[in-house]
Amino acid sequence: MGAIDTSLKRIYDQLCAGNVGLAIMEMDTYLMAWPNPQSREKLETLKNEYDLMADYWMQGATDPDRDAQYQKLLQRLYVLMANIAIHRHMSATSFLQQLHHNARQTGRPMNLEAIRQEMEGFVSDVAMLELEPEHTRKEKSKALYKTHQQQMNQLFNFMLTSNIWPDSTGQMMEELLVSPTIDGNDQQLLVSAVMLSLMNRFDIVKFRTLVNVYRRTTDEHVKQRALVGWVLGLDDTVHSIYPEQRALVEELLKSKRVCAELTELQIQMIYTMDAEKDTNTVQEEIIPDIMKNNTNFRVTKNGIEEVEDDPLEDVLNPDASEQRMEKLEQSMQRMIDMQRQGSDIFYGGFSQTKRFPFFYDVSNWLVPFYIQHPDIAQFVESFEDNRFMESIMNKGPFCNSDKYSFVIAFQQVFSQFPDSLRQAMKSGEASMGDIVSDSDEQQTPAFIRRNYLMDLYRFFQLFPNRQAFINPFSQKAGQLAMCFFFISRVFSNTPIEEKKPEVVRVMKKHQFTAAADDLLKSFPESMRDVEYYLWVGDYVSALKLDPDNERALSFRARSLFAYDFYEQANDEYDHLLLLHPGKVSYMLNKAICLVNMEEYEDALKLLYQLNFEHEEDVNIQRVLAWALTCDGKLEQADKLYQQLTSDNSATSEDYLNKGYCQWLLGRIKEADTCFDQYFTLGGDFYEAFNNNDWLRQRGISDTDIRLMQAMVMQHDSARRAQERSDNRPF
Repeated sequence: MGAIDTSLKRIYDQLCAGNVGLAIMEMDTYLMAWPNPQSREKLETLKNEYDLMADYWMQGATDPDRDAQYQKLLQRLYVLMANIAIHRHMSATSFLQQLHHNARQTGRPMNLEAIRQEMEGFVSDVAMLELEPEHTRKEKSKALYKTHQQQMNQLFNFMLTSNIWPDSTGQMMEELLVSPTIDGNDQQLLVSAVMLSLMNRFDIVKFRTLVNVYRRTTDEHVKQRALVGWVLGLDDTVHSIYPEQRALVEELLKSKRVCAELTELQIQMIYTMDAEKDTNTVQEEIIPDIMKNNTNFRVTKNGIEEVEDDPLEDVLNPDASEQRMEKLEQSMQRMIDMQRQGSDIFYGGFSQTKRFPFFYDVSNWLVPFYIQHPDIAQFVESFEDNRFMESIMNKGPFCNSDKYSFVIAFQQVFSQFPDSLRQAMKSGEASMGDIVSDSDEQQTPAFIRRNYLMDLYRFFQLFPNRQAFINPFSQKAGQLAMCFFFISRVFSNTPIEEKKPEVVRVMKKHQFTAAADDLLKSFPESMRDVEYYLWVGDYVSALKLDPDNERALSFRARSLFAYDFYEQANDEYDHLLLLHPGKVSYMLNKAICLVNMEEYEDALKLLYQLNFEHEEDVNIQRVLAWALTCDGKLEQADKLYQQLTSDNSATSEDYLNKGYCQWLLGRIKEADTCFDQYFTLGGDFYEAFNNNDWLRQRGISDTDIRLMQAMVMQHDSARRAQERSDNRPF
């Protein structure tokens, strides 16, 4: 549901509950506070029809059409409320108000028949350009595309700011959007306009139009935009008003292809949501590696400069060049792999370019890329016959929005490139290598859909007036983003259910935990298998279905250990080791259980074996050192602690346990030094001296403990005072 005025929400709530009478009462109250003659007239008509139906019902008369009449009244009342809400939203948003005004003040006929003739005329005029003499064709082409672009921009804004459609408008628009006599770019742009309008306020006719266009069109680009459009337009709250929404979806889901495309789309949207994270990876990790290992050119304040090879390097370090090239290729391959997996690796790089005047118009964010676009004509002319640019525009994996950015930005920086690089670009010798994609891949539904999602993400994240629109990628507090559409109740008890586990795995991988949890709640009982119970953390149920499930057993063992049930935890690790003999983590955890059970002999046997087999594993050494300390083998433990604390990898716990060992050896000053280091690394005072029973069992009296506490605290206070003094400004 789009944003709605709080004063209209009471009406909307009654409509969603299916209460026509109560909704009429709320609407009557609203129009008293916000008078509008046209809306009042429509409400009175609806009120009279409702009263007639209610009177007939009160007389006890049977009317087989009553339910259908009631539903129609509910829908007509929704249309009245929705149109008021659209008007209120535009009135409160100067940007939308301006779009609405400009789209309707040109004197151009905006009826669909006139629009169709105009759009078909454009296709004919473009075809006729081939008959024009070469010396006049270019100028006529410019004029033709400029006029058409202005017309399409106006039509886009008209559709975007339209009210709820009558059925007749939907039927005519559907035919327009699937017609082979209309330019595909125009159809794609109008589908986007319908989608934005639908997202801001649900309209069953617009929704039906997009569903039918998706079902009927033979143009894959139009098809994929229509798919994204009706998916983002889904609204669970209007089910009582428009049960047709679910019926339309259920009919589509009879097709296995549709189910597969919806699953792909949901996964692609998850990747799209990770654009900011992918940007950080590229900018903070990959790009610095590329720049560090590329010695052919360097970026300066005067542009890009070519760097000559250092002749001494071949003598002093003959392998350096080859090593740099290998690292450069690895960095490039990492970026290519991210891009092929679906990551939006170009978002950060192109974000700043969205401030060009080209992007002042909403339609330019979503218009398919075409080289004749009049707003980039001046830039295109400056690098005609440039094979590098031709390759980028034809084969580059950029979304439409980024292609426009690339053309504009490239023209501005091309002159700053070294002559050798410019010549290489013109001749085609310079290329983007494996980042470019072949033409067959670019025509696949997945590729088309992914690039359109990138266009949308840029628009909703970067357009200056984006607040006027419902952002499907926004996750507000307590709310999931609209793009997590698999969660919609529209898909419950449909063939799409079997695809949900696949989507949950991707959500979990990308750390969209709240969305994954919500989707898991929608799983029917029949799909609640071992994997489901592991996802929701119900390990008891998982073990009932699979008593030997490793993950569930491991969790149960950790839980028992956390509650100090060491014997039971030890039994669980025995079970796990029967299933997975020799697994180091389970053997080590079993040893820890034995130490806590004070079965030191068995623990040490196991730890000696582990330490012999994995002598570089410091975690094994830590547990072994502690077991030796507990068993009174202090000299052996001391040797291990000396090793563990010999470099900067030592943890605060290493120093704490080493301090206990030194204390038991009677080395009070050394113990104090260890405890002091423990605090320096962030250790807790209470944790250091809450092990009193363990200390008493080993001959440390309460007096000894208090003396150590006082000494350690005194030294810690002195150290803190010195740090404050050192940090004091002059």
